[in-house]
Amino acid sequence: MRTKKILIVDDSALMRRVLYDIITSDTRFQPVDRAVNGLEAFDMISRNNYDAVVLDVNMPKMNGLELLRKLRQYKIPVRVVMASTATQEGAKTTLDALELGALDFVHKPDNAADCRVDTFRKRLLQMLNVAVESEMPVFEAVEPAKPPTVDRKLADILKRSTVSTAGKKIVALASSTGGPKSLQAVIPKLPAGLNAPVLLVQHMPKGFTASLAERLNVMSEVTVKEAAEGMELENGTVYVAMGGQHMNVRTAPGGKYTIHLSDEPNREGVKPCANYMYESLMDSNFDSVVCVVMTGMGADGTEGIRNLESKKNVHVIAQDQATSVVFGMPKSVISAGLADQVVPLDQIAQEIVLHVGVQNR
Repeated sequence: MRTKKILIVDDSALMRRVLYDIITSDTRFQPVDRAVNGLEAFDMISRNNYDAVVLDVNMPKMNGLELLRKLRQYKIPVRVVMASTATQEGAKTTLDALELGALDFVHKPDNAADCRVDTFRKRLLQMLNVAVESEMPVFEAVEPAKPPTVDRKLADILKRSTVSTAGKKIVALASSTGGPKSLQAVIPKLPAGLNAPVLLVQHMPKGFTASLAERLNVMSEVTVKEAAEGMELENGTVYVAMGGQHMNVRTAPGGKYTIHLSDEPNREGVKPCANYMYESLMDSNFDSVVCVVMTGMGADGTEGIRNLESKKNVHVIAQDQATSVVFGMPKSVISAGLADQVVPLDQIAQEIVLHVGVQNR
C-alpha cells in the first residue's frame, strides 16, 4: 500500500516538529512538507499533490480559514484536518472551517508538549486515516447560513393542522465525522411544532458542542440547546449532548423526562456516546423511538439501538453512503439489519416529521 503524503501547516516550529514526529511514527503516512502559514501552504498545495493536510487556525499572513476560502475560490480540492483549540473563539472558528470544507478536527492542547500524550496522538492518526480514505471534497456555493428550502413532500405535511401520530414519541440522533455540517441539512428543516423532543449526540470535545448548539439554534425553527443536567424534555426542542459527558434520559415525577449527564467511561472510544443515550430510553414510557444514524466513523449507535429494540418500538433511519462524509456509523447499523430506512441526507428531516408528526399550528 502506498504511503500517504501529508502536509503540515503550523506557524509554531515546535508544533510542526511534534506533529511531524507523531505522523512519522505511523508507517501509513509520510509528512513530506511543512508550511509556516496559509500563504506558503497554498503555494505548496497548488504545485503538489497531498493525500491530506493538517492545518492550524491562527497563523500570520494567511490563517487557516483564509486558506480554506482561497482553496474553494480556486476550486482546489484537498482533504483537510484542522488542529483546533477549545476556546470559545476556537470552537466557532472550527465550525466555520468545517463549513468551508475541512473534513474534521483534532483538539490541539495549548501546550505543544501535551500533544505528545497518547490521546492526542491516537486521535490525530485516526483522523488522518479517515481523511486519506475519504472522497475529495466537492465544492458548493457558500451562502449565508439560513434554513434549507423545505421540500414539497415536507411542505405538504406542514400545511395540515395536525399529523396523526398516536402515542408519545422521541427522536434520538447520532452523528460524528461530517456531522456538524450535515446537521445543517437536517435540524433547520424540522418545524417548530415537531411533536417530539430530539436528542442529539455529536462526537465533539467539551467546548465545541455549545458553539454547535448555538449555530444550529440560529438557523432553526426548533429550539436547539446544549444539554444540561436536569433539563426537562420538551417537544420541538433539540438537546445536544455536552462534549466530555454522556447524555441519558431519566423519568422524573409526574411522567416527565429529564436530562442526566454522566461520567461513565468512554465507549466506542468517544464521550459522549450514542449507545448510552439509546440504552437510557429502554425503560422509558415513550411509545416509540425514532433513531437516526448519520455520517461518522466507527460503529457508535449500533449496540445501543440493538439493545433498545429489545424493549421498545423503534424505527431506525440511516443516512445513505452517497451523502455520508464517512459511512462507518450508518453502515454498521445497516449491516446489523437494524435500519428500517436508508435515505439521503436531504430526506432525513422529512422522514423524521413523517414518523413523529407536528402539533396543532
